[in-house]
Amino acid sequence: MGASGGTGTNSGSPSDSSWERVCDKFKKEFGLQAYSTWLGQLGYNGLDGGTVELTAPTKFVRDWIQRNYGPRLMDFFHAEDSRVKSLSIRLAAKGAVPATPAQPVVRSSAQGRSNGDASAAADEKAALDPKYTFDSFVVGKSNELAYAAAKRIADSDEVAFNPLFLHGGVGLGKTHLMHAIAWEVRRRAPQKKVAYVSAEKFMFEFIAAIRYKDTHAFKQKFRAADLLMVDDVQFIANKDSTQEEFFHTFNALIDNRCQVVITADRSPTDLEGIEERIISRLGWGLVADIHPTDYELRLGILQSKAEQVENVDVPVEVLEFLAKRIISNVRELEGALNRVMAYATLVGRPITMEMTRDVLQDLIRANDRKVTIDEIQRSVAEYYNLRLAEMLSQRRARVIARPRQVAMFLSKQLTSRSLPEIGRKFGGRDHTTVMHAVRKVEDLVKSDSQLDEDIARLTRLLAG
Repeated sequence: MGASGGTGTNSGSPSDSSWERVCDKFKKEFGLQAYSTWLGQLGYNGLDGGTVELTAPTKFVRDWIQRNYGPRLMDFFHAEDSRVKSLSIRLAAKGAVPATPAQPVVRSSAQGRSNGDASAAADEKAALDPKYTFDSFVVGKSNELAYAAAKRIADSDEVAFNPLFLHGGVGLGKTHLMHAIAWEVRRRAPQKKVAYVSAEKFMFEFIAAIRYKDTHAFKQKFRAADLLMVDDVQFIANKDSTQEEFFHTFNALIDNRCQVVITADRSPTDLEGIEERIISRLGWGLVADIHPTDYELRLGILQSKAEQVENVDVPVEVLEFLAKRIISNVRELEGALNRVMAYATLVGRPITMEMTRDVLQDLIRANDRKVTIDEIQRSVAEYYNLRLAEMLSQRRARVIARPRQVAMFLSKQLTSRSLPEIGRKFGGRDHTTVMHAVRKVEDLVKSDSQLDEDIARLTRLLAG
């Protein structure tokens, strides 16, 4: 029930309009994000003998609001009506759980060869995760644009922007949104042909089609789609023939006003090894970045996950602890909570802070000082005002080579990655190149005070 959707049931004071004013005060003081995440989930039921009656959808939401916003809400209500003496938040009656939708038929990469029948290939099913729906996607400031754009595509028969290009790091929700689009389109318009495929699968199928002289069926399979979604397009980098076919498939669908959705780990302009004509077209529509999660979003995700599991009570302080300590990505965050709940279920013990620390000690230790090479590369590129693609390229100009060496040095200092692993992240360079960069920077900082200051600033930025 939304914050303004409740009905006054008792004395009628504070009135519904007073409740709306309380909500407005909350938004001004705590922000729209906090309102949407917390207060916006409450229902208002009026005043009963000096007690404001509110309802919350879950125990977690109720406890969180009471602990963090209860006194301030009392101030707001008392300012509206001096008769208000207390605040009661009870759990709303639990409604029927909606049935899990049937697995939609989507057109995806075929397993094996299609024997030349394009329609047969188009009828194959892809594995869509039934958990990846819009309802289960927790929205926050870092992903609200991507969510809104995906929802617009799923809910509309018109092509508002084409393509939709979603980019962000691992485990931030790109694939979740693509699955959610597929589920919603198949539910709303089951007659539509939806093709969901990873870029890697697209490449393998194209190679197989060439091998078996079956390229016509391959073209028909993807170009007949009303909605084509290609995940992790960076995997076709430097694959010239696959890029050629992707380019023509993309153009055919755009020309026919069919929707295209693409994801990658970085923005179109930062994609290395992708033809310029493809990069240009990828930026035609809407480019939406999914940023790393903030604390409130991580907490909301954990709350949503915990509420899905029956007979397991996760204390609020445990969820707060996980949201503060597991910051790398959503996948690892949910995995941490799964481990704690599984352990509690298997050994028959209640979840406590002590048990959580014991079960997750390795993960917590890793996250205490966990900085990724991707974060280092982005931070260094931004600090030196370079495009990320330039720093990862083969160019040796000093204005690019020095920041690249700094990024390699920081990758060695701030991560546990080996030299070969670091080299692979820097455009497939050899480990000896990384070793040279590290030694070079170590020597330079002894005499170059500016570089020494740059390293210190970047280290503080990444650590913070």
